[in-house]
Amino acid sequence: MKINNFFLSALLALLLAPVMGWSAGAEVKLDKAPIDLEDGLSLQRGARLFVNYCLNCHSAAYMRYNRLTDLGLSEEDIEKYLVFTGAKVGSTMTVAMNADDAKRWFGAAPPDLTVIARSRGPDWLYTYLRTFYRDDSRALGWNNLTFPQVGMPHALWELQGVQVLKEEEVELHGEKRLVKRLVLAEPGKLSRTEYDAAVADLVNYLTYMGEPARLKRIQIGIVVILFLAVLFVLTYLLKKEFWKDVH
Repeated sequence: MKINNFFLSALLALLLAPVMGWSAGAEVKLDKAPIDLEDGLSLQRGARLFVNYCLNCHSAAYMRYNRLTDLGLSEEDIEKYLVFTGAKVGSTMTVAMNADDAKRWFGAAPPDLTVIARSRGPDWLYTYLRTFYRDDSRALGWNNLTFPQVGMPHALWELQGVQVLKEEEVELHGEKRLVKRLVLAEPGKLSRTEYDAAVADLVNYLTYMGEPARLKRIQIGIVVILFLAVLFVLTYLLKKEFWKDVH
């Protein structure tokens, strides 16, 4: 009887797990990231944003600068426009910041971003980078609607501007609810449309960086499937030819 109760409890937990996970993450609706890994210009712009705004604190230790030649850049272009630390083109994208100092300043060492798009997902990153807001109660003065109490400052605030969080009470289906929304208090260098496009480029690059060989892998996979399909037809015809006298 105890064993049956144990398995019943385990089964109930498995059935409720997706519902509980959905409820926990349902507060902020993720926006769809316009990912296009075949857009070389978008990936180049994203790489430029990454080395200018992200690589100061976050490393990409499993990515080498010269891999960016896949995006249509020459090694001379990479060295001139994307390498600012004196590193060689064949070096990995590391940072000079000491991990202990970073932990003392931010509360935790900034994570490596090589596979962050595979870990968090492009939609999460696209929404996260657009939902920072000013919060004077935080040590660094910033908070995030997608990632509450985040320890990271808003690295792109000069481009986006300063957003503030507003709470409004609205009536929905006869029930009053408190709705949170972000309002632009101080404009940045880019308009909202331009900033969204810049974030899309950055997330596009982060997605590429998580698996640089993805497009080539897909192309090879399609060729292999087509080859196997043709081989299957030829094998089937050969089999019929061999066995026609038997039947």
